[in-house]
Amino acid sequence: MSLVTHEVTNQVPPLADHDVFAANRPLRDALAYHHPGFDAAHFAAMGVEFGSAPMLEHARLANVHRPVLRTHDRFGHRLDQVDFHPSYHALLRSALRHGLHGSPWARGAGAHVERAAAFMLFTECEPSVLCPVSMSYAVTPALRANAGVTEAWMPKIVATDYDPRFVPFQRKAAVTLGMGMTEKQGGSDVRANTTRAERDGDDPWGERYRITGHKWFLSAPMCDAHLVLAQAPGGLSCFFLPRILPDGSVNALRIQRLKDKLGNHANASSEVEFHDALAWRIGDEGRGVPQILAMGALTRLDCALGTAGLMRAALTLALHHTAHRAAFGRKLAEQPLMKNVLADLALESEAATALALRVAASVDRSEQPDHPEREHEAVLRRVLTPIAKFWVCKRGSHFGQEAMECLGGNGYVEEGGEGVMARIYREMPLNSIWEGAANIMALDLLRALRSADAAPALERELAPARGVHPAFDRLAEGLPARVDGAADEIAARALARDVALLVQASLLARHAPAPVAEAYCRARLSQGSDVFGTLPADLPFDALIERARGH
Repeated sequence: MSLVTHEVTNQVPPLADHDVFAANRPLRDALAYHHPGFDAAHFAAMGVEFGSAPMLEHARLANVHRPVLRTHDRFGHRLDQVDFHPSYHALLRSALRHGLHGSPWARGAGAHVERAAAFMLFTECEPSVLCPVSMSYAVTPALRANAGVTEAWMPKIVATDYDPRFVPFQRKAAVTLGMGMTEKQGGSDVRANTTRAERDGDDPWGERYRITGHKWFLSAPMCDAHLVLAQAPGGLSCFFLPRILPDGSVNALRIQRLKDKLGNHANASSEVEFHDALAWRIGDEGRGVPQILAMGALTRLDCALGTAGLMRAALTLALHHTAHRAAFGRKLAEQPLMKNVLADLALESEAATALALRVAASVDRSEQPDHPEREHEAVLRRVLTPIAKFWVCKRGSHFGQEAMECLGGNGYVEEGGEGVMARIYREMPLNSIWEGAANIMALDLLRALRSADAAPALERELAPARGVHPAFDRLAEGLPARVDGAADEIAARALARDVALLVQASLLARHAPAPVAEAYCRARLSQGSDVFGTLPADLPFDALIERARGH
């Protein structure tokens, strides 16, 4: 007598051993536009590795087996160390080997663009381990203000041989860096910080201080050093605080607990206290905020890159699922309404990729002393960073929800970490919050626009798309007056959104096929879609979807 109740059919096979670079035509086109000489062989190898079954399994395990804090050993001695699953270290080893951290600072023209594209590709595999990777990349502009620390640490910051050992930095093959700004009472208002710094002398690393206080968020506490803000006699200042001191002793950083977060489970976010911890000042006393924001501006770029990568990952899962799953007599991807949704998601993903990579290109060009457009690109870098952080990250959660809906209930299920779409959805809000939420970005844009060079730089950036679509021209024509009135805080979000839409349309007009730019202008500038899947009925849905598939 058979006990079989049914045969399992119409279930979608797992997506694995998927070449994430070969399939991502929008990224390939944007990368070729900004850096025609990119290392194609390197990207081909990364595309295969980051979409491979072993890497996807590392991503699952690193999220299922979360970091564990060990405050003391069994004899009662302080440890203040975090244990990670071996898959976490495997992922970090891959990220550093491919130069996603500090290595662009030791390379030539185009290195920051290549690194940005690679960062997006890695995000499709696993985003949360990239927190220390991002901070290690972003620390260099801030560290330049302390020659002694820079000379000692930079060779290890740009090195690519990941070394997880908790030992003095001199003995390590490579190091990772973190930061700590926010406190319980202040959050984004870091000028309310109460952590204090007291002078303790001088040495080859410069002015030395003792730090006493706390940080409500200190991500990746096992990094080898952190930049922190503290109140010095001259005001809020920036300090370099290593986990292990030059003499080999462990610095007085106490990890109180790890955060229990909505997502980002592979990464350890912590609450810490400093008990006369030693640190070295970076920059002048009283200039801590602009000093650490030199680092924060680059981590904001990575928020946009990361969300663009997550969008692409969610889109890929939606495309895969709908190509295999049937309903009402045909594949989901063949259903007219689903085509509208998939094409709309494809447009959003490509636009996010274009804007994030454009910011990376401005970083690359403004960091080259002999680049003919260096000053112009520096202005764009200042203006476009908060725009990309605001708009791309703000769209992420809505995008993730719509992509999850393409999978139905299967998309909502975690199933021991195998439900990748659920993991993506939980991850989406983080990049919108980390390094300044939407209001902070909108206000930062207003500050950037008060520069006399901002309006001409924006106009020049938008010029290539003039005449592409009437809706673009109408919105662009009204922009100068709105930029001139940039003191109006209550309208700052609307301004950030509209500038983002214009820049995205302009970029698509330059390095995407004409039907893509046309569809984007109609969908975002003429129609102003409030939900995904409401594209005009006469758009080339099949062509948009096929492009998203890599064709």
